[in-house]
Amino acid sequence: MQKTEEIRDRVVLVGLSSPVLKKEENADEGTMEELAALVETAGAETIGTVLQNRPSPDPRTFIGEGKVEEVRDFCRANGATMVIFDNDLSPSQMRVLTESLGVQVLDRCGLILDIFAQRARTREGRLQVELAQYQYLLPRLTGMWTHLERQAGTSGKGPIGSKGPGETQLETDRRHIHRKIDKLREDLEDVRRVRSTQRQRRQKNEIPVVAIVGYTNAGKSTLLNRLTDAGIPANNRLFDTLDTTSRLLTVSDTLDVVLSDTVGFIRKLPHQLVEAFKATLEELEYADLLLHVVDVSNPEWKLQAQVVDNLIQELGAGELPRIEVYNKSDRVPVGEILPHGEDICAISAKTGEGVDRLLEMIDKRLDKGTRRVTLHLPYDKGGLLDMLYREAKVEAVEYGQTIDVTAVCGPKTLGQVEPYLEKAEG
Repeated sequence: MQKTEEIRDRVVLVGLSSPVLKKEENADEGTMEELAALVETAGAETIGTVLQNRPSPDPRTFIGEGKVEEVRDFCRANGATMVIFDNDLSPSQMRVLTESLGVQVLDRCGLILDIFAQRARTREGRLQVELAQYQYLLPRLTGMWTHLERQAGTSGKGPIGSKGPGETQLETDRRHIHRKIDKLREDLEDVRRVRSTQRQRRQKNEIPVVAIVGYTNAGKSTLLNRLTDAGIPANNRLFDTLDTTSRLLTVSDTLDVVLSDTVGFIRKLPHQLVEAFKATLEELEYADLLLHVVDVSNPEWKLQAQVVDNLIQELGAGELPRIEVYNKSDRVPVGEILPHGEDICAISAKTGEGVDRLLEMIDKRLDKGTRRVTLHLPYDKGGLLDMLYREAKVEAVEYGQTIDVTAVCGPKTLGQVEPYLEKAEG
């Protein structure tokens, strides 16, 4: 008998739309569907959805007392174990709602953090998620300890001994979390230093970096697998890949690049995660080219592409050269016209359609004068061979009257070996 994956929770989704909220903070049918997909990724089951319109959020319960009663009754009748809000909740709202509904209450931010904690595999990924979780938890500590503080009050009428321990525990927890955050930031700085060293080595070797970016589940990992045989799990679910993967890709006879996959973006991505993952995403700043992968089979692909554009700007990579890669084009209805232009390529990473054209476009955008050359080095210039091994791609060496070298060189290296050049091909 096939073993089925155990359902972690039975979840009711709640969203609020209000004219006083920013457009990106409002819930709608699209964001609720995405929230349900996130719940599935987290290993839970959605059993009901409540989408409400209000002139303004209720300061205490966010959705109002009447709607809270309606959600509570639904939870009891259907055996729900959790309620997840598509909007961000304040710590006090989360505490009031948890008490009123009688089940655990989470907001979208908390859910995404939980998924990231499940998915992170590398030490760096786990550090980043842990930092984001502590930053999320810190402002919510007061709400968690309010029951002790309220019992004590300021009048001295609370139970004896309740005031001191409550406040002491709160302050102890705060100090502990601040210490953890400082330590995690130090560890992530070490990661940045290692990345910086690797980056300098690549620059020295004149190897360009191409970063794959895009909305979660747009097909970034599938594209990396298609181009490099990376063998990364590529499943049809949100945030399936969190840890950055880099592979060497031979684009053409004269061009090798480092191809880096990055964590997927999403609407309402918790700002703690954007901050925490800057150690990974700062690779974008130093990339020579971005491949923005867009899932054109998704009805909301234009909105998703805009979310990615905004985050690229926020990360300081807005000026980088970019190719828009319209993926899953094999699933677009016949007759639908996709955008086209010099920096746009329609592909199917799954079937391989359009991938050759994408490689041609990458080659064209990154052509920096790299050439395959044949060199004849006198033996007293043997030191140049060491330099070629360090800074070029040496393909063959033959020893005769001279040291005959076939290599792929960048402009800087070509300048140093030009006197011994027999021929160069582009």
